[in-house]
Amino acid sequence: MAASSPLDLVAAPMAQVDRAMREQLAGEGQLPGLVGEHVLSSGGKRMRPALCLLAADLCAYTGPRRVQVAAAIELLHTATLLHDDVVDLATVRRGQAAANAVWGNRRAVLVGDFLYARASAMIVEDGDLDILWSFSNTIRLMAEGELLQLERSFDPSVTKAHYYAVIERKSAVLLSAACAAGAILGGVTRAERRRLSDFGREVGLAFQLRDDALDYCADERALGKTPCADLREGKVTLPLLLALKRCTGAERDEAAAVLKQASHRTAELTAEGVHDPSQVLSDAEAAPVARLVKLYRGVEDTDRRAEDHVARAREAIEPFPDGPAKEALVAAANFSVARDH
Repeated sequence: MAASSPLDLVAAPMAQVDRAMREQLAGEGQLPGLVGEHVLSSGGKRMRPALCLLAADLCAYTGPRRVQVAAAIELLHTATLLHDDVVDLATVRRGQAAANAVWGNRRAVLVGDFLYARASAMIVEDGDLDILWSFSNTIRLMAEGELLQLERSFDPSVTKAHYYAVIERKSAVLLSAACAAGAILGGVTRAERRRLSDFGREVGLAFQLRDDALDYCADERALGKTPCADLREGKVTLPLLLALKRCTGAERDEAAAVLKQASHRTAELTAEGVHDPSQVLSDAEAAPVARLVKLYRGVEDTDRRAEDHVARAREAIEPFPDGPAKEALVAAANFSVARDH
């Protein structure tokens, strides 16, 4: 976040969270530290630990447990990034080489496993059974989301319901768990915990919708990856879903042909041991699909739906007392749709 952001409210504990994460990278070998530092230093937004800290603050908890729980949540997120990049055959993450492109898929997966284990141990050490259950359930749901997405890769018949089932699990569930953990630390009522959990879920959905819109409209330097990367990875996201629903039969067939070509080329490259999504589709080959998304307002209407989720997030925490923590949470929700990367 920018230096003037209300999230400066948790700047001090966020620095502690960063230190706590790096302490967990130590192992018998050097690889976990090297790969982990590579990912942690790549300039992520740290939304999940920030939301955990702010939710705890909103619920009047500012003790040391929030640092350990927030660090565990971000380590879990980091582990998923390592695994996702292997699954997606990604070569770039946040404008720099993805870990799997530097150290190979096997090492990236194993370091991801290492971070899962470290994060889980931190939650067990905290000792709260409600947080432990939420954490373990979140891991399960995130794995389900990845599998759901893989089942329908390069499939132009993907429905909006399937798409939302994927992003609910892949993105929203972890932000929801982060906010719920802060509420649990604060010892608030179950109704208040649900409100903060709902807030995180809505922000997570909005964040992912904006991500999917940016894939079709953002500048490559700001985005930190090649535009239309989702298309090259076989992800039929909402901007494309909306365009496919509105376009003509001929246009739909053209988009389906591009996806089929991408699927075949991905299989060929994988068989050859080549893991480079840029070779799946050239810019010219992806252009007909990008044109449909632009023509049928896929980006604009995806952003509009993201704004709707932000409005629901603000509504979820409306009953909480006004103050710096609530203002910062609202700012974080607004940021999820206002960002350009």
